[in-house]
Amino acid sequence: MSIPEALNVRTPEFAVPRHVAIIMDGNGRWASTRGLPRSEGHRRGVEALRRTVRAAGDLGIGILTIFSFSAENWARPANEVRELMGLLRRFIRNDLAELNQSGVHVRVIGEREDLSSDIRSLLEEAEELTLNNTKLTLVVAFNYGARQEIARAAQRLAIEVAAGRLPASAITAEAITAHLDAPDLPDPDLIIRTSGEQRLSNFLLWQAAYSELVFVPTYWPDFDRSTLEGAIAEYRRRERRFGGLIAQTGS
Repeated sequence: MSIPEALNVRTPEFAVPRHVAIIMDGNGRWASTRGLPRSEGHRRGVEALRRTVRAAGDLGIGILTIFSFSAENWARPANEVRELMGLLRRFIRNDLAELNQSGVHVRVIGEREDLSSDIRSLLEEAEELTLNNTKLTLVVAFNYGARQEIARAAQRLAIEVAAGRLPASAITAEAITAHLDAPDLPDPDLIIRTSGEQRLSNFLLWQAAYSELVFVPTYWPDFDRSTLEGAIAEYRRRERRFGGLIAQTGS
């Protein structure tokens, strides 16, 4: 019995979370276990991303957020950073048309001011071309760190207070949320991390307050639809109370 069929016993259809976020981890370890260069692991990771975006659309997930490049990743060896930037360029140039035709709306979160002009232009092109698509929202966390995002929100609020447009008493959790990088998007219902590591690594710390966390041993290059379905099946077994006493489905 497949996972969707198994879930049919409890639900009329393969219910999925509205918003899934993924920490794509393990490219380097996948490569090293095979005696391959880390660059090959990153290349295979892009293939896994393609599979996952297609699977998310097929399964009816509304929002897929991926941790593609963290603010801390700049500290990696220069040749690896160049390889990752090259993969990003190739992914956008080669896959953007297919994403657009498939109804994927690309959004980018993270700091952009210090990015090179060509990378910034590619990100903006992806957002502008897919702006009106509605089948799946693909949120790309690029040059992103959750602490940095929260700091940016605090700075924006501090400017409003200093200008006299906002009293300090108006700085609430809701106000901070409204000043994050994508305030209109719902918090992730499910956060998946691959490779067996069990930490968030500065990813969506504010938004993850009530997310369900699923850690899978699979290295990212081997991630596929069945792995995604398995994580969703685990999510469906959880009771989401959001601090209350009554479980909520969250789907």
